[in-house]
Amino acid sequence: MTTTLPTETGLRARLARATRRLRRVPGTVAVAALLLLAVAVLVIVPVAPHAFDQDVLLGATPAGTPGHPLGTDGLGRDVLALTLAGARSAIVGPVVVALGSMLLGIVLGTLAGYRGGWIDAVVSRYVDLTLAMPALLLAIVVAGVVGGGYWITVLVLVVLFSPSDIRIVRGAVLQHAHRPYIESTRVLGLPAWRVMWRHLLPNVRPLVLTTMLLNIAYALVSMSGLTYLGLGVSPSAADWGLQLSDGRDLLWTNPAASVVPGLAIILVATAVNLVGDHLSERLDRGEDA
Repeated sequence: MTTTLPTETGLRARLARATRRLRRVPGTVAVAALLLLAVAVLVIVPVAPHAFDQDVLLGATPAGTPGHPLGTDGLGRDVLALTLAGARSAIVGPVVVALGSMLLGIVLGTLAGYRGGWIDAVVSRYVDLTLAMPALLLAIVVAGVVGGGYWITVLVLVVLFSPSDIRIVRGAVLQHAHRPYIESTRVLGLPAWRVMWRHLLPNVRPLVLTTMLLNIAYALVSMSGLTYLGLGVSPSAADWGLQLSDGRDLLWTNPAASVVPGLAIILVATAVNLVGDHLSERLDRGEDA
């Protein structure tokens, strides 16, 4: 008679639960998650080190050219390699924008929602003022005045994305701020920072996670648009928005030079939205994501 170790039994139980969760994941969400995993690999691992190799004599060639499955751009660079290399620039910035804006949203939104008073008044006026202005137009103006640049664009978008995050976090904190478990912490005399950090934030974490994922998709489209207008990365960098801009004059010679990076932006943004919506639904039902 064989004896099953407790650790082995626990491992089997965890694997069984994980399998059941995976079976409940819709096919489109699973495909989206796999796509995002592949993009993450492109961001971390330089899979196209020769993407910037130029062949000016070759110039722009159509898809199917020997050695160039998706053709080349105006400088003779391989479109496929350039698209793979451009994933890092296209994704890192939006992720930083989403993280930075949500960090501001958590700090200011939690303070405004929990402390109230003049802090809430000042933060609310800042949010109302910023949301009243067209964000993308303001980003174009600011980036143009300060000279553009990749990280300048990221910083501008962090500031412009933060008001919506502040409002979302503030609203979630207000829903919990007067519940009995929070009132009991006040009666016990716990410091405000501990109440916010240990008791309020864990309850708004699901909303923060899903909102941050959706912000990545919005930031990806925004940054690509600004780069298309010449306010993002430098002309010598690899970026999907820059490829769209450079490929405008090649639509008849090699449409893939602009179609492929455009499809990459659409697919990644859609995948992030699908995963974010799925996580939001799971967390709203109280399930473990």
